[in-house]
Amino acid sequence: MEVEKTLAQMTLEDKIALCSGANFWETKRFEPYGIPSVFMCDGPHGLRKQEEAADMLGVNRAHPATCFPAEVTTAASWDPVLLEQIGAAIAEEAREQDVDLVLGPGANLKRNPLCGRSFEYFSEDPLLAGKLAAGFICGAEAKGVGTSLKHLAANSQETCRFTSDSVLDERALREMYLTAFEIAVREGKPSTVMCAYPKLNGIHCSDHQELLTGILRSEWGFDGLVLTDWGAMNNRIEGFRAGCDLSMPGGSNFMEKEVLEAVKTGKLPQKAVDASARRVLELVSRAAEKPKTETSCDYQAHHVLAKEAAEQGAVLLHNKDNILPLREGTKIGAMAKSMRFQGAGSSHINPKRLSQPLSFLPHAVYAPGCDERGDTTDVLLAEAIQAAKEAQIAVVFAGLPDRYESEGFDRENMRMPEGHLRMIDAVARANANIVVVLLCGCAAAR
Repeated sequence: MEVEKTLAQMTLEDKIALCSGANFWETKRFEPYGIPSVFMCDGPHGLRKQEEAADMLGVNRAHPATCFPAEVTTAASWDPVLLEQIGAAIAEEAREQDVDLVLGPGANLKRNPLCGRSFEYFSEDPLLAGKLAAGFICGAEAKGVGTSLKHLAANSQETCRFTSDSVLDERALREMYLTAFEIAVREGKPSTVMCAYPKLNGIHCSDHQELLTGILRSEWGFDGLVLTDWGAMNNRIEGFRAGCDLSMPGGSNFMEKEVLEAVKTGKLPQKAVDASARRVLELVSRAAEKPKTETSCDYQAHHVLAKEAAEQGAVLLHNKDNILPLREGTKIGAMAKSMRFQGAGSSHINPKRLSQPLSFLPHAVYAPGCDERGDTTDVLLAEAIQAAKEAQIAVVFAGLPDRYESEGFDRENMRMPEGHLRMIDAVARANANIVVVLLCGCAAAR
């Protein structure tokens, strides 16, 4: 596609329309101009491609894909090369499923330990987060699939995320909240950047000219497209002025008539619309014409890579008296049959293959101890105590169930479920040789 030639042929109305999506996952297709659509889907740790009954919270079923460990786990590897391999693997699956743009990685800092989405972000440290995000981006983009670095900027909580205001001074903004994004942009060169929901110092991120044009483009040299988080566009006129190019999801034609009137009356320069339309066309052109490697999609290899990432990201807090590694005949506690391996929300993957901990200890005696919600009863505790008494070593799987961590809300406190705490205490009283395996996307406490 010849971008400038196509842009010159388009009417103002069509340029404006091009800058909002066609539906939940696609950009608009304009056949008279030879403009195809771009298909995008969530993907910070695996594809969530939906073609029917689309949603932004992982409710409806998606195509099976490799579920890699979430960023909270891969960050503990401290390995940008590993993230590059994961990005490349996800891109290979994206190509097989005809996905042009993967919405990830997430580079927001972990600033609130109660954030329901902390599992989806790398670190409290902006250098580590930036380096790992850059690795992911390089791996995916090298395979011919675009990425979307998110969510710019200062979006570290889910509570009131549509209306909250992140108020901070210049030093904190530059040294902490923007550093990871700057590293990822400069070193990874993502095709797109996604703006966040909240306001930044009183201005919605979608309307923030200093953030999206002054800092992102003029200072960092970003030459790609800025799209909104789903439903994050505040004012379409100010969005064009700020350099927010693509409003997602599509289908609503939000403020398109107002933008047209603003251009006709001189309130909004047409060059702002042209600039955004040009960047959409450039994204479409790269997706359609960028050379694709011939590497096939090897799901078995991806499963092995996911296993390696899980191993590299596991953290051993304490190994008293060398109780690990485990020996045969070990009894297993709760969460061993239904492992907590990802959080809820837009990154929720339908795993193509899933191995449960109990599968690797076929001779172990299993006692649930709790239900999947983290609640327990005297009967469940009695079963766990009996299993612990008969065990050489008792291994208890605990942590934060699905309902504790998700996009869209934050936790009220840092406590683990009461049932898990009671289970751990009961097993510890029954057997001094106890190993506790915590499965949670963020810090948890008694």
